[in-house]
Amino acid sequence: MISYKKCSEVDLHLVYEAFQAGFADYIIKTTIGWEHFYSAFFEREGNRLDYSFIALDDEKPVGIIFSGLKNYEGTLTLRCGALSVVPEYRGLGVSKALFELHRQLAMDLGCRQLFLEVIVGNDRAIKFYKKLGYQKIYDLQYFNLKPASDIFNDCRHEVKELDWEQITELAAGIDTHINWQNGIDYAKGVSGVKNYGIYQEDALVAALCIAQSGKIYFLYTRPLFRHQGLASSLLSHAVGSLKLEALHISFPNNAALEGFVRKMGFARNELAQYEMYMPL
Repeated sequence: MISYKKCSEVDLHLVYEAFQAGFADYIIKTTIGWEHFYSAFFEREGNRLDYSFIALDDEKPVGIIFSGLKNYEGTLTLRCGALSVVPEYRGLGVSKALFELHRQLAMDLGCRQLFLEVIVGNDRAIKFYKKLGYQKIYDLQYFNLKPASDIFNDCRHEVKELDWEQITELAAGIDTHINWQNGIDYAKGVSGVKNYGIYQEDALVAALCIAQSGKIYFLYTRPLFRHQGLASSLLSHAVGSLKLEALHISFPNNAALEGFVRKMGFARNELAQYEMYMPL
């Protein structure tokens, strides 16, 4: 008989085992090791063990759902950070039971919406989520630039290093939708992230948040200061300062940003995701 518990009520190794077995045949191979598992999913991703659930057949872990809570763009939101069931237990209602626990938790916490990301092409999962009541709202695209040196030496403006308070204040003042994994609070949990900015008349008008891996979390120029080479100056400075070999960026439905990265020579990745929401 299958039972369900909070992930905080079992040994973390069982949670890891359920994750590994459930994603063994995933559309994208997951190779995260035990030593990085907790930091990746329960620190950086924002999931919590006491908000996540595991399915057990006797003592055997057969499914998991991870949940993360935050006030997302003004709305208290519970995000599904992962949902998987071991292949031989699929079709038995385990996914639905895990989701119902996830949904009830959201209701108990006073959330106004549920949220998740799903890979385009994972038709089985998309159909399942739509049946539950989720709707696709945003298309999340990924772009890469390699070698990053293609934009080096294009720094035409003075660039200063920013602290988290400065870049958080700038990000809080914009109304553009930013995907969960590009949020400033998410980037704070990543080691080696640097923040850079450009000032004009003592006002911060452009900023970049970027990791040592070349992943861009935040790139923004105030509307009145666009088309002056500020964003390209920020990227060029980061490439030179951090000695980056490649740049990576993702964003949802942002025509202006897509036009910029394509102009800079970024190529679109085959990977794409949908952001799906369910109001409560």
